[in-house]
Amino acid sequence: RSTANPCPRHNPGPPHKLQVHMHRMRLHLLLVLATQRSDCLRPRLPPRPSPPRRDRLPVPRLTSVPKPGAKPCGDDLDRRIASLAGPAVLSFLILPIAQATDLFWVGRMGEALALAGQAAASQLYSTLSFLTSTLPTITVPRIAAARAAGDDAAVQEAIGEALALSCALALVLGAVLWRFQRPALLYLGNPNALPWALGYSAGRLPGVLAEAVGLIGYAAFRGAMDTVTPLKITAASSAANVLLDPLLIFSARLGVAGAGLATSASQWLAAAAYLSLLLRRKLVRWATILRLPSRAALARIAAAGGAVQVRSLALNLAFLSITRRVQSLDSSGVAAAAHAVTLQLWQIGGVVLFALSTVASIIVPAELSSSKGAEATAAARAAASRLLCWGVVLGALLGAAQLAALPLLGLFSTLPEV
Repeated sequence: RSTANPCPRHNPGPPHKLQVHMHRMRLHLLLVLATQRSDCLRPRLPPRPSPPRRDRLPVPRLTSVPKPGAKPCGDDLDRRIASLAGPAVLSFLILPIAQATDLFWVGRMGEALALAGQAAASQLYSTLSFLTSTLPTITVPRIAAARAAGDDAAVQEAIGEALALSCALALVLGAVLWRFQRPALLYLGNPNALPWALGYSAGRLPGVLAEAVGLIGYAAFRGAMDTVTPLKITAASSAANVLLDPLLIFSARLGVAGAGLATSASQWLAAAAYLSLLLRRKLVRWATILRLPSRAALARIAAAGGAVQVRSLALNLAFLSITRRVQSLDSSGVAAAAHAVTLQLWQIGGVVLFALSTVASIIVPAELSSSKGAEATAAARAAASRLLCWGVVLGALLGAAQLAALPLLGLFSTLPEV
């Protein structure tokens, strides 16, 4: 005790735990005050502006799109089919109605051989039309695919090549028909009806080239998914045919030849309208029409139209065989006249299904070109299945309607035996 510091202030002894804790609190408080002072002295920066709301795009939801089935259900695919099939059906109905008008006025002549001769010559020109109809069948999918891809040059090239080939083929077939029409009509029709058949054939011959132009023009607008313009053109030309028939047959006293001339005049009217509209809308150019197709183009058309041409040839052989057999049943021409009237009624209903097939040639290539890979194939297959189902439904309905319309056959002839 004598050596130790007697004052407890200078010798406090070991630090107490409370003192250590208070010391740590003081240090912490000093650090906090120093941090606040440095924040007050730091220059304040303006706040960063928030991005505008238009940049904040919503995140799309991944939802599965239902695939169209084969059964008609009133969906978007059915609406597309209806929007294309409606004008196409009306356009295809106009031509057989005009032909029925020819048949009606020729039937007013009261001569069964006149109906027989017109039927034989009309079948001959239908065969020529079938032989040139391969090009429109090939051209429609090609134009539809090019339009879907936005390639205007390919559209002009396809239409120009089709017009050039169709006109060349029509000129060749027309020259062959002009040279051999008499033996062809003798082989196909009733010999007693040959004068009427030759008269109708002479009236129809000038319209062969115009019909070739009209077929390609109609196909061009169908490939461009425009079925309203062909409807207007066909309606105008058919109205001209209906008006000219009684004038040329009875007023001008041309007989059956007047019916053929009325049809040729209406075909030239339609050809002029199609060609002028194609040039005005820049779907084709004179350079593409007057340029001869290359070997590659001819090979492509031949390869694409081989199966179609075989189908057309088979149908034509069947129709020619039936016409020849019916024309040879009797020498009075009654059986041939009755067959012509009945066949005309069938064609009025059959063209509706043919119009549906043209809709398929537009929609299926468009589906294949709208996307790629397996998705495009599935969409095209679904569209083809839906169109096939519609064909079955419409075929059954048209068959029932034609059976109900059998009493109307008497309107086409004044002869009770027909």
